[in-house]
Amino acid sequence: MPHHATTPGPYDVWAPAAGSVGLVSGGREYSMERLSGPSAGWWHAPEFTGGDGVGYAYLVDGEGPFPDPRSRRQPEGVHGPSAGFDAGAHEWRDAGWTGRGLRGSLIYELHLGTFTPEGTLDAAAGKLDYLVELGVDFVELLPVNAFNGTHNWGYDGVLWYAVHEQYGGPAAYQRFVDAAHAAGLGVIQDVVYNHLGPSGNYLPKFGPYLKSGPGNTWGDSVNLDGPDSDEVRRYILDNAAMWLREYHVDGLRLDAVHALRDERAVHILEDLAIVADGIEADTGVPRTLIAESDLNNPRLIYPRQDNGYGLAGQWSDDFHHVVHVNLTGETVGYYADFESLAALAKVLRHGFFHDGSYSSFRARHHGRPIRQDLAHPSALVVCNQNHDQIGNRAAGDRLSASLSYGRLALAAVLTMTSPFTPMLFMGEEFGASTPWQFFTSHPEEWLGKATAEGRLKEFERMGWDPALVPNPQDPETFLRSKLKWEEAGEGDHARLLALYRALAVLRRTTPELTDGGFDATEVDFNEDERWLELVRGGVRVVCNFGSDELSTDVDGVLLLATDPAVSLQDRTLNLPGEAAAVVRTA
Repeated sequence: MPHHATTPGPYDVWAPAAGSVGLVSGGREYSMERLSGPSAGWWHAPEFTGGDGVGYAYLVDGEGPFPDPRSRRQPEGVHGPSAGFDAGAHEWRDAGWTGRGLRGSLIYELHLGTFTPEGTLDAAAGKLDYLVELGVDFVELLPVNAFNGTHNWGYDGVLWYAVHEQYGGPAAYQRFVDAAHAAGLGVIQDVVYNHLGPSGNYLPKFGPYLKSGPGNTWGDSVNLDGPDSDEVRRYILDNAAMWLREYHVDGLRLDAVHALRDERAVHILEDLAIVADGIEADTGVPRTLIAESDLNNPRLIYPRQDNGYGLAGQWSDDFHHVVHVNLTGETVGYYADFESLAALAKVLRHGFFHDGSYSSFRARHHGRPIRQDLAHPSALVVCNQNHDQIGNRAAGDRLSASLSYGRLALAAVLTMTSPFTPMLFMGEEFGASTPWQFFTSHPEEWLGKATAEGRLKEFERMGWDPALVPNPQDPETFLRSKLKWEEAGEGDHARLLALYRALAVLRRTTPELTDGGFDATEVDFNEDERWLELVRGGVRVVCNFGSDELSTDVDGVLLLATDPAVSLQDRTLNLPGEAAAVVRTA
């Protein structure tokens, strides 16, 4: 990947087609000069020194002023001027942090705005001890980059280098990472490199960051392979390096990689993996890249020397779908192919359900098998709920809105004892009653209206009732989605939380659950009697999905039961309906 002859200065800006560029700050305009040679297309303001908190913006061919594409702070929002930020002012205290990898880890996904009543990084830092007690290894933050408005999921970001001010800005982000490391937790940051939000996207004013032609679900594609795409790719790679190096982040979750349209011989994902591996080599701390992908293409996680992209992990939607269907019975839309314990068994054994099989939702064959010699099961990040699968439902309803404690416990056991890397979505561990709905705060009336209307159209294919869809612009939609932490200590909420904590301890102390490859997993099931058994080495997980009591022969010791009525007597394991048990076999 080409580099500049020298690293761009903090106030240099790339505007390759501009005839003139000026920097404005404090009521004064500073002239900028066009650089040449390897830095051609860049502009430099020799007289501007800037500084921490100093506001500035750019005029491009007399138009503007526009915020800096690489802005670290936007105190007045994405339409206002940028502000200098001295990242070196923070005294890091994590020199002893050695990091961790995916294998054997537990990820906890959270949205800062709804995780706590305050909705800030500092408030989230106050809950880190709770996460440690839960048994979490990584905290995964939904996108924090600057977007228009006060609250949002984060996927409408337009300034990828700036931390959203309502969350506390970049200084609070540094404090959060430092606090997480002090607590023994890694931080994974969700980043969105496949599209830009609809409001405040001034990048096209500076250069060809986007390209015409076929776009993706969210609009124009990012220019990864067209003319002048070298610097667009550098914009992305430098951003990834910022999180991993300057903010000490342990990993990145890469949003919707199928929308990264890139026909180059070296895909942008491979370039990102090279950046992460280089920083890992420099620092000695693991740097983990995880792709969100529903392509079922294991090449993402194959080593680069085997013609893979070299990412550490990828999401497996098939696991979510097959668990969801077997617990809820819901089979509309993309759930249609997963209505059997046989499908669940296939996913547990092989990682993907669609591995070249016919997908009725797509009306075509989909995916390919995972080569066991090139990937470990821990490279697949799995969940029974996440922000997408909850938030993209019509009412944003969690499993807890419709399932009994027993079925929530089955979901927990399947996720936490699977051979993969489990991820929990905030509140799942105590069966939160609050929904997690799609919410926005677009100040522009037209954009708010268009977003609400577009939301309704999205659900037509899934057959969901549009009357259930809340208005994303209504502030109550956001407020309804905030966790009610008092629930964690009440009734079945507390009971489920205790189960998740016990499962986390079990994973950490039982190597068979995390170490073996795909070939270390055996699964047996009975479709009619609705039971499934997962065997990993000397550990046997028995799940009773039916309502009738189940008895099975077991020679071993009971390690964990989801229901007090579970018993192991005279080598006979008895499970009531909707219950699970984990046994160490003799």
